[in-house]
Amino acid sequence: MNAHEPIVIGVAGGTGSGKTTVSERILAQIEVGRIAYLQHDSYYYDNSHLPPEERARRNYDHPDSLDTPLLIEHLRALRRGEAVNVPMYDFATHTRQAETRCVAPARVVLVEGILIFAEKELRELMDIRIYVDTDADIRFIRRFDRDVKERGRTPDSIIQQYLMTVRPMHLEFVEPSKRYADVIVPEGGYNHVAMEMILARVQSLLAEEGLNRSGEEKK
Repeated sequence: MNAHEPIVIGVAGGTGSGKTTVSERILAQIEVGRIAYLQHDSYYYDNSHLPPEERARRNYDHPDSLDTPLLIEHLRALRRGEAVNVPMYDFATHTRQAETRCVAPARVVLVEGILIFAEKELRELMDIRIYVDTDADIRFIRRFDRDVKERGRTPDSIIQQYLMTVRPMHLEFVEPSKRYADVIVPEGGYNHVAMEMILARVQSLLAEEGLNRSGEEKK
């Protein structure tokens, strides 16, 4: 890891596994301004050109549904110290919004998503890879609750999507990507021992970086 580049942390795992809880614990540990947060979900391709019925039928759990090349481009820009404009995605309509979110470069870059370890070029940009491992029934219940409350989906559509695409894609792409993780965390952010170890490692890397930068400044 180059001392002048940010520490890039990837948090992956199945839908509803608790990735966001883990990410929030990391975000809370690092002071504002020192961490940039990117979610792979923001990079879904825009489907505004399709009729609503066809949008709803598309497979959003396959890697091809995500603009991963743009995420890779943004990660490389952040590593160079450049700000990026992250897309904003509307999950109710399956379209990108006209607005974007400006993300400034920071000493830590946190990337979250179910498929971020499935893409070789993407995962190789990460210094720490964390996989959140949670039982399938718990993940389904969490997804069901989220999609009803936050994304305006009907119970029937959630169940159909889970059986048709979510579960098969998890078995084909997400679960196998676990082997690329540096750390596997059962129970996600509620695994306090694992989280303490991860947070201690991040703080250690930041402290080492601070010492290195201080030494360079004195030369």
